[in-house]
Amino acid sequence: MAVFFEREGVRFAVIGAFGLHAYGLSRATLDLDLVTEAAAQPAAVALLESLGYETLYRSPGYSNHVHVVPAHGRVDLMYVDAETSRILFGGCRMLALPSGRRVPVPRPEHLVAMKVQAMKNNPRRMHRDLADIQDLLELPGVDLGEVRAYFERAGLLERFDEIRRPA
Repeated sequence: MAVFFEREGVRFAVIGAFGLHAYGLSRATLDLDLVTEAAAQPAAVALLESLGYETLYRSPGYSNHVHVVPAHGRVDLMYVDAETSRILFGGCRMLALPSGRRVPVPRPEHLVAMKVQAMKNNPRRMHRDLADIQDLLELPGVDLGEVRAYFERAGLLERFDEIRRPA
């Protein structure tokens, strides 16, 4: 996917477990999660389907794909609008994946924002995503005020307070 996006001049970033891993954090999942520009959705979905992936779900903001050969795994794509793209991709850092390949990864605060939105949309994700967020908040230089604002906008401020309370 990275080669496709780079060739097409489409901005993208690695998120999910591989995004966390790029910051030295581990989570036991092998699906590939990427964020890209909304305008790239038709071409990205067409590419995945041409590679043998079945589209399980598709909306303006997300698409989920699984390969017919289970070893090829799952690819989840998030699509963001032009204004979000400007902010998100403007703050990306080039970090190394386990393979050593350097890819754009959003700032920890932006990874948190995506996880907060995921929790709001699907409360069953709450415990897993809160654990990831706690790990992200331990990284040096994370702007806690910015993170708090994401929780507040999502109506989840009590969850932010919960994970920030001393043990």
